[in-house]
Amino acid sequence: MATPAKTENRLLQLKRLGQSPWLDFISRGLVRSGRLQRLVDQDGIGGVTSNPAIFEKAIGQGHDYDDEILALARQGLSAAEVYDRLAVDDVRAACDVLAPVYLGSGGEDGFVSIEVTPAAAYDTELTVAEAHRLFAAVDRPNVMVKIPGTREGAPAVRRCLADGLNINITLLFSLSQYEAVAEAYLDALEERLTRDETIRGTSSVASFFVSRVDTLVDRELDARLADVDEAAERRRIDGLKGRAGVANSKTVYERFAAHLVGRRWLMLAPAGGKVQRVLWASTGTKDPSYSDTLYVDELIGPHTVTTLPEATLAAFKAHGTPARTVDRHIEEAHRVLRELGGLGIEMEEIGRRLQREGVDLFAAAHAGVVDIVARKIDELRVREGT
Repeated sequence: MATPAKTENRLLQLKRLGQSPWLDFISRGLVRSGRLQRLVDQDGIGGVTSNPAIFEKAIGQGHDYDDEILALARQGLSAAEVYDRLAVDDVRAACDVLAPVYLGSGGEDGFVSIEVTPAAAYDTELTVAEAHRLFAAVDRPNVMVKIPGTREGAPAVRRCLADGLNINITLLFSLSQYEAVAEAYLDALEERLTRDETIRGTSSVASFFVSRVDTLVDRELDARLADVDEAAERRRIDGLKGRAGVANSKTVYERFAAHLVGRRWLMLAPAGGKVQRVLWASTGTKDPSYSDTLYVDELIGPHTVTTLPEATLAAFKAHGTPARTVDRHIEEAHRVLRELGGLGIEMEEIGRRLQREGVDLFAAAHAGVVDIVARKIDELRVREGT
């Protein structure tokens, strides 16, 4: 009797659909245990993202970092400096694991991201300096420095890309925020060409957040429902919940696709320019009543990256739906956004609020991980008797 054909890994199917799955987590144990290598080999993981919140979780759990924390503290480094060294070391090690992906893709994939300090979010000059410092500290061609897409961050993005750094622009929530960094990318590549510098080695992704949009919009819809008694109107408003994040993202992809057929890109592509892919961030489902693969299933398509927390990666591998969806039902996406606008929920304002909150959350996570390192230093010194 014939053995039934084995179903192909759903994560590997994403690659055939033009999407690269990146792991939204990093830790020393992940790399040293060989688990990251297995995720690359078996599941097609094409990159890794990090941020202070991720390191807060990684360093705060277990004792993988204790020896290095104590050794660095003995050198007189502050808790903040110790954290910085730990993050750089982890990102460098992950870059080495992803190096074959980077080389095999011709520099299109295989990146590991490290974020500038949250203190630089509203400071262009500090952002540029921090990005250069981190790029040099990691010292790997496949490191990608994360810069928040704030008003002050956009010119920093342009300058760093023009200097040849790989940049992941993070904390994008609205169409105008995306448009600003897409323009910055084109500007930077054009600037390099005017200086007779190659653009073949410069890469960028625009990280657009999904589930956080639904979290805030759903809260706004609940507030509208509190003032409505008519049953049909309540059903209409309730039917908009859980739809803003995907609709918002689809309209951004629509704009992205328009850039690919625009005059500026058609001039840059033959010179070796790489597409600035759209990266879907915040893909873990926050509301348990929604599918745990919602924000992956609905946003699959060419020239995209999806960043997967470990739980979302496992869920998609188990029961996700790999199919090209990112450019389906675009008119429906616009209708959802129009209905939200009719209720006074404007996505540009939502985006501004979420970006401010995002910067604050990363600043709090940065302070939190530095505090964890400081406590560990004290505990380890007491244990050692020094």
